[in-house]
Amino acid sequence: MSEELPELVKHPTTRQLVQYAGASGDFYEIHYDQEFARGTGLPGVILHGLLKTAWLAQLVTDWCGPEARLKTLDVTYRGLDFPGRPYRCRGSVKSRGNGTAELEIWGEDPDGSRTTIGTAMVEGLR
Repeated sequence: MSEELPELVKHPTTRQLVQYAGASGDFYEIHYDQEFARGTGLPGVILHGLLKTAWLAQLVTDWCGPEARLKTLDVTYRGLDFPGRPYRCRGSVKSRGNGTAELEIWGEDPDGSRTTIGTAMVEGLR
């Protein structure tokens, strides 16, 4: 059985998306303007993809600790996530040896659908 990473649960808000837009420079209105988002055919405001990626990176770095390094992180977006709904960051160790680990990581919506999937490589593990 593979080793599971401790789950990281985020509770995004529209306010947080506005703050992230300011920090990242991604001011596309689908991330903070409900009317605009619905006008594009979305059911409402959606989370920034790169914000979800940052949370998955946090999942990995929380697990590996400050002495190790996140060497690579690759993700693919497979679904939409919305403020006001928990976003669960999860992962498992695919392989481990010589101070390195290859991880499978993903983000889930409240229904358990993997809306973001990816891999990460960590080095410098003790």
